[in-house]
Amino acid sequence: MARSAHETRAFLRPRALKSAVDLLRLILAYCLGSKGLRSTAGWAAAAGLADLSNVALLYRLRQCGDWLAALVGQALSAAAPKASQGRLIRILDGTTVPKAGAAAKRQSQVWRIHSAFDLPAERFGCFVLTDQQEGERLDRIPVQPGEIRIADRAYLQAEHIAAVREAGADIVVRAGWKSARWLDAAGDRLDLLALLRTHATDGLVDQPIRLARKSAPPLALRLIAVKKPEPAAREARRKARRDAQREGYTISKATLAAASWVILVTSLAPEAFSAADVLALYRLRWRIELGFKRLKSIIGLHGPPGIDPRSAKPYVLAHLLAILLLEPLVDELEDSPRWAIAA
Repeated sequence: MARSAHETRAFLRPRALKSAVDLLRLILAYCLGSKGLRSTAGWAAAAGLADLSNVALLYRLRQCGDWLAALVGQALSAAAPKASQGRLIRILDGTTVPKAGAAAKRQSQVWRIHSAFDLPAERFGCFVLTDQQEGERLDRIPVQPGEIRIADRAYLQAEHIAAVREAGADIVVRAGWKSARWLDAAGDRLDLLALLRTHATDGLVDQPIRLARKSAPPLALRLIAVKKPEPAAREARRKARRDAQREGYTISKATLAAASWVILVTSLAPEAFSAADVLALYRLRWRIELGFKRLKSIIGLHGPPGIDPRSAKPYVLAHLLAILLLEPLVDELEDSPRWAIAA
């Protein structure tokens, strides 16, 4: 810890603070607590940790961004599963916290936390912090060869799926009926809705398909579509109508028809993974939602109080470090099924 603090210039020599450990205690006390800079500085003096002003504390915080990022990376590396432990399942998703300030609020500016949640380790395996200008991408998180990468429909981007496949990973990604240029196995245009209507009785589609790309050959994948039970389909159509009404557009009959199906694309071979297996893998996505709940409820991650990125970024990183340190203990604090049971 002391070495990384020195290398990132977060802690160069003992002055008001005697060590890098004391600096980390001070930064975590401010970022994870409900007090402001002045109150945190007062607490540090009363606890005998450091005698410094609120301005000095803010300066220290701004110097800690690279160091906290390094500590998060070390915590992630320490928990990385070994290849001998079997195939890694990696769930991708993102969450946001708002930026501070009236201008940021008017422009809906946020800090976006791109995350990977690893199974069976049951913990976050990677974080990438950006602003709102960087959207979801399946290849933003580094690939571990042999992993199975699971993501929702926002990640159905053929070029980025191809990059993940080239790096040695398999994918399971949910799809919307019009979120890709669908081609059949021969490379001809595929009418996805017509295909779903054809299988309305048996309620299952499992066949090779291709996704068209802008400047590369089509990407060969596998399409799995499962018709929802009627109560679930009815609820999905109700939500689709509600969203359309809220956003002020008329919903199409095609969208309502597609709402009755769960549509997935995957690179997993049918010889190794049946359609039921792939659907069970996708159902594991709820694990990352629980991870985000832990991050925001147990750790208390909210929007950084300041508008300066030099202090806002360390504030967010301090919370990410805290969840990584506490995750091994979280199961003792809550009652939730493990991933194998959930599958």
